[in-house]
Amino acid sequence: MANTKSAKKAVRQITRRTAVNKARRSHMRTSIRRVEEAIATGNKEAAQAALKEAEPVMARTAQKGILHRRAASRKVSRLSKRVVAMGA
Repeated sequence: MANTKSAKKAVRQITRRTAVNKARRSHMRTSIRRVEEAIATGNKEAAQAALKEAEPVMARTAQKGILHRRAASRKVSRLSKRVVAMGA
């Protein structure tokens, strides 16, 4: 348990930040799931639209430090590759 005033403040800040990060991570995962569901249904237009919405969400998540920059880039790359493969 935190004893000092600064430690107690740090606990409050961590709690707040954890809640924000959790919400952002959840939003990112939801946007990825929407792209994957559109790919599964075979609807290329919906998949492209979902990817267009998911890409900036993943970039922001990486920018905020919740997801590594290269991990976000890799996820975008793999999703876009799957969307492009739908047309071929």
